[in-house]
Amino acid sequence: MDAPPATPRQRLAAALADRYRLERELGQGGMATVYLAQDLKHDRRVAVKVLKPELAAVLGAERFVQEIRTTAALQHPHILPLFDSGTAGGFLYYVMPFIDGETLRSKLDRETQLGIDESVRTTASVADALDYAHRHGVIHRDIKPENILLHDGRPMVADFGIALAVSAAAGGRMTETGLSLGTPHYMSPEQATAEKEITARSDIYSLGSVLYEMLTGSPPHVGASAQQIIMKIVTEEAEPVTKLRKAVPPHVAAAVATALEKLPADRFTTAREFAEALESPGYARTRVLAGVAPPAASGRWRTAAIVCGTAAIALALLAAWSWRRPAPPPVVSRYGLAFPDSSVPQGMALSDDGRRLVFAVAGPNGEARLALKERNQDVATTIPGTERPQGFAVSPDGESVAFVQNASLRRVSLAGGSAVTLADSVLFAGIAWLDDNTIAYTTTGFELRRIPAGGGRASLLWNRAPPNRAPAMPFALPGNRGILFTLCNATCDGSDLWVYDLRADSARKLVPGVLRGYYLPGGQLAWVGHDGVMRAAPFDLGHLELRGNPVPLVNGIALLGGVVPNLVFSRSGTMIMQQATSVVRFGTRRLLWVDRAGRRTPVDSTWTFELSGSGNAGWSLSPDGSRLAIGLSTNSGDDIWVKRMPDGPASRLTFDTTSEVRPRWTPDGQSVVYVVNGQHVLRQRRADGTGETSTVLDAGKPVLEGQWSRDGRWLIARTGGENLRTGGRDIVGVEAGTGGKVRPLAADPAADESAAALSPDGRWLAYQSDETGRTEIYLRPFPGTGEGKWQVSLEGGHSPLWAHSGRELFFLDASRNMMSVPVAGVGAPELGQRRVLFPMGADLYSNDPEYYTPFDIAPDDQRFLMAEAQHDFLGAHPRYVLVENWPEEVRSVMAAGR
Repeated sequence: MDAPPATPRQRLAAALADRYRLERELGQGGMATVYLAQDLKHDRRVAVKVLKPELAAVLGAERFVQEIRTTAALQHPHILPLFDSGTAGGFLYYVMPFIDGETLRSKLDRETQLGIDESVRTTASVADALDYAHRHGVIHRDIKPENILLHDGRPMVADFGIALAVSAAAGGRMTETGLSLGTPHYMSPEQATAEKEITARSDIYSLGSVLYEMLTGSPPHVGASAQQIIMKIVTEEAEPVTKLRKAVPPHVAAAVATALEKLPADRFTTAREFAEALESPGYARTRVLAGVAPPAASGRWRTAAIVCGTAAIALALLAAWSWRRPAPPPVVSRYGLAFPDSSVPQGMALSDDGRRLVFAVAGPNGEARLALKERNQDVATTIPGTERPQGFAVSPDGESVAFVQNASLRRVSLAGGSAVTLADSVLFAGIAWLDDNTIAYTTTGFELRRIPAGGGRASLLWNRAPPNRAPAMPFALPGNRGILFTLCNATCDGSDLWVYDLRADSARKLVPGVLRGYYLPGGQLAWVGHDGVMRAAPFDLGHLELRGNPVPLVNGIALLGGVVPNLVFSRSGTMIMQQATSVVRFGTRRLLWVDRAGRRTPVDSTWTFELSGSGNAGWSLSPDGSRLAIGLSTNSGDDIWVKRMPDGPASRLTFDTTSEVRPRWTPDGQSVVYVVNGQHVLRQRRADGTGETSTVLDAGKPVLEGQWSRDGRWLIARTGGENLRTGGRDIVGVEAGTGGKVRPLAADPAADESAAALSPDGRWLAYQSDETGRTEIYLRPFPGTGEGKWQVSLEGGHSPLWAHSGRELFFLDASRNMMSVPVAGVGAPELGQRRVLFPMGADLYSNDPEYYTPFDIAPDDQRFLMAEAQHDFLGAHPRYVLVENWPEEVRSVMAAGR
């Protein structure tokens, strides 16, 4: 006897057996049957939706899968994501998470009407999901209670874009299936009349219908058949919700009435406008009066009605005249913002619509990470996977954030999920998200590049910066017209504002001597200088040219690290800034002792200084800690000076016409070795100023730093790197008695090695290298450096320096935390627990790892000598200000300044 033919479910189960195990049917709808299944690969429960056979027959698998890809990219907290889709055994299916909850349909069937606050809250969440999808070009087309899932009280929209995929895949042949898209009770009039062009306002109508049912207990139009319902949708006005439920607030009733307008043009422009109207009591004054019909007048009241009607006509004419007048300018509103001490922003980025603020904040262990503050939420939430950010930007649609982490450019959705890496070898000089969804960034080779935000191949924009200057803090001009950037040296003390023209593939200087540039929503070019003042001038975006004189706009902007203005604004007109609690005296420093817990103590409160070599000078304690050799900038030039510690005088040691930097003491504490900028030599001079200056190394190429081993047998130097954009620096050594022969110690031609530090016992050479694409700390045996190599840092590191005991190595990690790692062992190093001692504050002079080790260690190994930027303090706690309709304020200031 032949076995009975397999049922559709059995055939489906067999076709999906290698991926999903069907458990039971959950329900059926107009287009699909839903099954609960187990995802075998990921060991999770999912919902598998299988299109009805008669629908699948006319669609075609290839076209359906192609169209559904668009919806798979949607990521939003109120949108049920799409896991998978495809064809199997002749079935078209798609897979979504299984939500262990109920649908809004089930709740309405049980409760009939919902609370007003709950109804509004649910609608606002769905509207937020719709607004996100609409901005991504996806219209749902089938909003109904059955497609709104309630999970832990949070609504999630299901089948998002499935109706669009089905309609597009059918190629307009939906009539062949005998099915229609959209449920009659919630169809918009344009859907009911089968119009070809369905816009986002159709979803707004459907959502308005769902809210109507939540408030009143039934949809706006009901009937005995689908034909009757459709006829009413097209021809009849829905009764005001206040007639069926008097407790509904007027503004909610007015918002519902607007959403249910017959003509799409009369509805809300966006789903976000719908949500805002539901939350705005002021919306009711016009809509409710227009939507409630007055009772019939009779008797002696008829005359009063005629008089009132005449007055109403007059008022209407007056209103019509007033509508033709220019609208009054938006009101500028200014608020103070308060952040907890533990959540003070260390840099900010704002979405274009002003709804979302992303900022860097220190975590419990002092490690920075990104946090998200929604405008309608009380508290901020941290964004997982964004530890140690060094520059970040919000996408134009406000749904993602890109950030630099450990020299990598990464992107993460603000709706959740894992961060993805887009590019490596990225400098922490800031990023810009362009309107075409590409991201501009600076490489560690000082090139300006951009890469698609979705991933792909990076393209070179500009690499013609002068030596040792980098394009930093990019700012995207609207319409992909160009990119503003600051051309900076090591400390941005000599920075200029440039613009890169994307059309002409060229760059030129716009404004000299500024820190960062911006293009304002009102069409002005603005910039912030070292004084914390923003100035602006009219700007021709087409020709990228200034068209007038600058006018001061904002004073007292805080400068992070004395360099980065802590100010952001949105294209919608919201501005947030940190007011300066202090004014940086740029370039002026003072010495501090910083202990292992990060506590600071001034070395000499009466002594401040300016570092030589554009800040790239360095300093060094004598072996006994009694003197300090340091490169200083004075009216006489850039020279090496020696200061008696802690509060003794400083005396000038070098008198050359050249610039001398990066001093290091000889092991006996009698002399100082230093670099002569622009020459290929390392020189040495007695610290008391007596005797002649001697050249201790002439390597035939630039020498960037040098130090003697403790036993005086080896001179270790860093050479090469005439242009830091090309790297190419090596660590070499010269052994006494070899006639000055230079021996490579760490000299990989494909990598950039720097910051050599020899252990006190002369057994280990610590240094930094970018051989993996990220700068890390390594150890090699000395002098036989080719006999082994061990990595010390785990996620980026620079500036290694040994404790005097030789049993501990200090370095800065990628987030500029001071790290400590014990080192022991004989044949191979035994590395102990890596430990964060304290974060380097933005005001401590921690330079780019391209330069030098910006600290030294006291002889007792318990304190670090660092240089702190000097401030004139104006207040105790950071203060933040939010300004709404800021472009109107800019316009007024610019007009008054002409």
